Amino acid sequence: MSTIPELTKTAKDLMAKAVDNTRKELSGIRSSKASTTLLDVVRVEAYGNMVPLNQVAMVTAPEPRLLNVQPFDKSLTIAIDKAIRAADLGVNPSAQGAVIRVPIPALSEERRKELIKIVHKLAEEGRVAVRHARTEALSKIKKLEKIPEDDKTRGEKEIQKLTDDATKQIEQLVVVKETDLLTV
Repeated sequence: MSTIPELTKTAKDLMAKAVDNTRKELSGIRSSKASTTLLDVVRVEAYGNMVPLNQVAMVTAPEPRLLNVQPFDKSLTIAIDKAIRAADLGVNPSAQGAVIRVPIPALSEERRKELIKIVHKLAEEGRVAVRHARTEALSKIKKLEKIPEDDKTRGEKEIQKLTDDATKQIEQLVVVKETDLLTV
């Protein structure tokens, strides 16, 4: 039998995961500035397995519009180059010795608007996950027996406060990402 504090904690954890997942998804959207997180989605075939790029190379952003990828094992340079191209990120890497340079092209106005639509879609998915956690917690609170109605009401209000806070955090992430995308 769950208690209201346990249900509240579970809902809070689920909402925090939704916010973190939204943050991670938004960090993968390319702006016109170089960000090492841009290449987090790249998976490289190395040693017979598909592994994340950050496990086989160091990614740095020495300039605002350039990423450098330095493989830990020089023999993986070609595989890393190929994986970055296959990731369809709109970048054109070039291997120069043991370093792969990834210039970040400027975004067109049309592409910026497309990316903002994607940002809003991802944010809505995050808000849906937060609301789902709220709905689940509220339904469990309503089913609790032998608990005074006042306690149930307090628990419901606490869940709603957590929902509002998580939604506000997602909105702040959207504002930051939109500003980033619209900055030329």
